[in-house]
Amino acid sequence: MLKWLSRLFLLCLFLVFSGTTAVFALYQQVKADLPDVSALREIQLDVPLRILSQDGELISQFGEQKRDPVTLAQLPPLLIDAFLATEDARFYEHPGIDPIGIARAAMVWLTTGEKRQGASTITQQVARNFFLSREKTVTRKVKEIFLALHIESLLTKGEILELYLNKIPLGNRAHGVSAAAQVYYGKTVDQLTLAEMAMIAGLPQAPSLLNPIRSPERAAERRALVLGRMLELGKISRQDYQLAMAAPVAASYHGTQITLSAPYLAEMAHQFALARYGESAYGLGLNIYTTVHAKEQEAANRALTDRLLAYDLRHGYRGAETQLWQGRPWEDNRIQQYLDEQPGYWPLEPAVVTAVQAHSATIVVKEKGKQQLSWDGMKWARRYISDSRQGHPPRRAGDILESGAQIWVRPTADGWLLSQIPEVNGALVSLRPSDGAITALVGGFNFSLNKFNRAEQARRQMGSNIKPFIYSAALDQGFGLSSLIDDAPIDSWDPGKGVPWRPRNSPNVYDGPIRIREALARSKNVVSIRLLRETGIDHALTRLQQFGFDTSDIPPTESLALGSPSATPLEMAAGYATFANGGLKVEPYVVERIEDARGNIIYRHNPVSQRIISEENAFLITDALTSAIRGGSTRGKQWNGTGRRAGLALARRDIAGKTGTTNRSRDAWFSGFTPDRVATAWVGFDDFSRPLGRTAYNPNLPSSQVSGGEFGASTALPIWIDYMKAALAEFPVRSRAVPANLYSARIDTYTGEITTDTSVDTREEYFEIGKELRRVTIIHQPGEGFGERSVTEELF
Repeated sequence: MLKWLSRLFLLCLFLVFSGTTAVFALYQQVKADLPDVSALREIQLDVPLRILSQDGELISQFGEQKRDPVTLAQLPPLLIDAFLATEDARFYEHPGIDPIGIARAAMVWLTTGEKRQGASTITQQVARNFFLSREKTVTRKVKEIFLALHIESLLTKGEILELYLNKIPLGNRAHGVSAAAQVYYGKTVDQLTLAEMAMIAGLPQAPSLLNPIRSPERAAERRALVLGRMLELGKISRQDYQLAMAAPVAASYHGTQITLSAPYLAEMAHQFALARYGESAYGLGLNIYTTVHAKEQEAANRALTDRLLAYDLRHGYRGAETQLWQGRPWEDNRIQQYLDEQPGYWPLEPAVVTAVQAHSATIVVKEKGKQQLSWDGMKWARRYISDSRQGHPPRRAGDILESGAQIWVRPTADGWLLSQIPEVNGALVSLRPSDGAITALVGGFNFSLNKFNRAEQARRQMGSNIKPFIYSAALDQGFGLSSLIDDAPIDSWDPGKGVPWRPRNSPNVYDGPIRIREALARSKNVVSIRLLRETGIDHALTRLQQFGFDTSDIPPTESLALGSPSATPLEMAAGYATFANGGLKVEPYVVERIEDARGNIIYRHNPVSQRIISEENAFLITDALTSAIRGGSTRGKQWNGTGRRAGLALARRDIAGKTGTTNRSRDAWFSGFTPDRVATAWVGFDDFSRPLGRTAYNPNLPSSQVSGGEFGASTALPIWIDYMKAALAEFPVRSRAVPANLYSARIDTYTGEITTDTSVDTREEYFEIGKELRRVTIIHQPGEGFGERSVTEELF
């Protein structure tokens, strides 16, 4: 017996020695190929690039993988138990490998020749996920074992488990349990039920085949296995088990939870990150904090959208999007399937007309089911003929709709309103004038329809929005707000074109000699031209360059006084910011700071500014632009500025602004500001040749929208007003400090001369100390030559 025991002992020693030798030989063979696992301590998970507002609202996310790293302490204990019960019940007991699992895998391979994965521990899965491929070879398995042992020697169990739960692929591009909770259930991990935890914990084995969206039956079976293991290990009670088993498989795909819609601005921030960090920006976990505020951005979104839709209502109904059937109607499930496939363009929802009554219609709205469209919601719909012509008012619902029509509707407080996707477009951009930070930006009606950012990229003729810059140049030449210029028609010969040039005011009304303040406030075209002649085209172009406008393609002709040059809405807002901040040119910016995945600030914008006009010049132009809002009087006769609606709507005395309309109303502008915000609104067609047109009076239009032409004051200004109502709500009215080099004196409003009279025919006006003031009256003469003029001039 002793002899056999001795031999058995020697055999065991031999086997141990042989095994140790074999393991050592294997280790030496793969040693050179083993990665340095110490890098796990500083591992950077591929976390998407996130774009956020100043107040932390998520605007957009860029990156192939969805991942939201969490600490172990942030995870519910039951979720951890679910993974351990399913993937590695002895995780806290083994040294990184499970000998029983390895033996079982080896036995299967020896007896069947099949290379199955076997029971890998969580530590082995970490090794594989971070360092190895998923091929099933003996060499890879050996590497995996050595790496697992090494990982266990470097990291704590908690660190290993945290890496695993944040790295593991769980299907639908979700990596880690936090991302999976969002993708499958639209929840954070702490909001998951036991049934949902078990569902997620069952995914690592085969995320594509077992996920509850693609294969709910297989997912339910896998969930049952997880719950059974948790019950067996005493992690849940019998009652918890039964309730979770009975829960439905209610998973559905949830995209990234965008909490603030600002897609045009998000793309600007996205391009900034790519320019700075290249393609690596997508996986660094960067948080880009933009300059926008959620409240202001939401107000801008609604202001532009509502007013573009209002324009569409004024110009008539172009008809249904498409006709789905003629005669026999579709069945309900087919209608629902069709609607499920149609996109929505906030606030428009796709709907299908199923029945038309005398003064109403039955419709099916996407995700809202059967609804009623009342006569009040459709009676506005005169037939669209052209941008300037509409048909007769409809008398019954059948004049507008028919069964089978796919239409667009929007919800209102009074029910559904028949709508349509507008063909017109627009932009709105707002800045903080002190440093150029973009506080809100909308680049079009809907980013999904068209990603062209009109706020930043659309170069459109400036129209009368250019006039403050022309007047600013004139102030440098000795003119003041009380200087008189003749408001009379111009009839000049254009030798270049060989035809007379006859620019006109809009409306075509002339008042003779008029003060510069009033001329700017009332947007007198011929006065702007005469001022340009006095100032000089070269000086005016230099001034436009100083304000940041590209003058390389501007013909040096007098038409630039009427706004023939082009600019983007963002450039326009930046130009007006110089008047708002006292003469400093600022560079608009959208990224305030960038934080890395650990919250460290790795970039912060440093605003720069440059003085381009004097403080006095900026103050005088600003004060004249307040008259465009408040109006004024001349010899007791009241007159209104072109921005009068803004003053009535906002009831503030610190608003300054200027309308702008180009030839044939192809572009409508309004740029205005207070000391705290400057904003520009633009409306036009992407087709440069298409005018905005006009609309006939329609008593059926909601909100009693007025008829007439589409101009800066009627089309762009309402957008600006709607936005500013929200943007300025928290800013008190602020008076502007008068520069030290200015003084005020009373003038006669008709002659512009200083007077001691205090009657209603006078007002206080500002003058610059030590600067002679030109009082110039340019007398119109029929047939005056191009640039010729008769001048009456005196200094005072």
